[in-house]
Amino acid sequence: MAAHTTEQFNLFMSQLRETNATLDFYCDFPKIAKNVADIEISLNTLNYIIGKENLREAVEALWNRDPRVFDVMDILIATRKSANMKYLEDDGTIHPVHSLFSSVDGVMKFIEGTGLDKVFKNKEVKDLVDYVFGVETGLDTNARKNRSGNITETLVGRIFTNAGIVYREQVSSKEFPAISAVLGADQKVFDFAISAKGKTYLIEVNFYSGGGSKLNEVARSYTDVAPKVNGIPGFEFVWVTDGIGWNSARNKLEEAFAAIPSIYNLTTISEFISKIK
Repeated sequence: MAAHTTEQFNLFMSQLRETNATLDFYCDFPKIAKNVADIEISLNTLNYIIGKENLREAVEALWNRDPRVFDVMDILIATRKSANMKYLEDDGTIHPVHSLFSSVDGVMKFIEGTGLDKVFKNKEVKDLVDYVFGVETGLDTNARKNRSGNITETLVGRIFTNAGIVYREQVSSKEFPAISAVLGADQKVFDFAISAKGKTYLIEVNFYSGGGSKLNEVARSYTDVAPKVNGIPGFEFVWVTDGIGWNSARNKLEEAFAAIPSIYNLTTISEFISKIK
């Protein structure tokens, strides 16, 4: 017998939200500020180059004082040393961008090859600290995908807290020998664990604003995990998921919806809270 009816599934789909993004989702300014602060002294020193007509002379002056200041120049073209970005030479050889910062000639090749020489000479940038703050803000958009999952977990945690529900986060299945035994090699770290009314609820939370093969994999995985967890007395698997990305994996989600008794979205999570209170 299916865990839910077709009508219930259609209602679930109609409730899916377009986004879970709060305003603090878009930029992690504390992290951005820290990244800038870590190299601020070097950036301030490199400000010496700005406006100089003879850039090589200015670079040599800084090099003779402290060549380490040039180690941060990757960020001026929106890359990081850790990314190990490479460039192609005219002779067809390939080298790491960061290798250019080991000599004055290399630094000049970097400045002139990237076009930074014109930026510096024309004073198109007035202060490299402010400039890099902007660069870091742009690079931070790459982290939004990771923050999306964290935002949903934070949101659900806040909902539990406001409802007076005590929960634990990031709970390993290995804490529960019976669960660990049935999962075998597929050990999991559940987003939340709640003990209420003589039962432990192991909860997974996610949100998908866009489609992709991952949605099918997630639905398939939880369809497999849920009966294993639910087959152990005193345990129940709960899945809280949302996002219009599921429209692209509707069939696979419907299969999961028919197999998993406790599946909720951000609208129906109130039903789960009523159940355990």
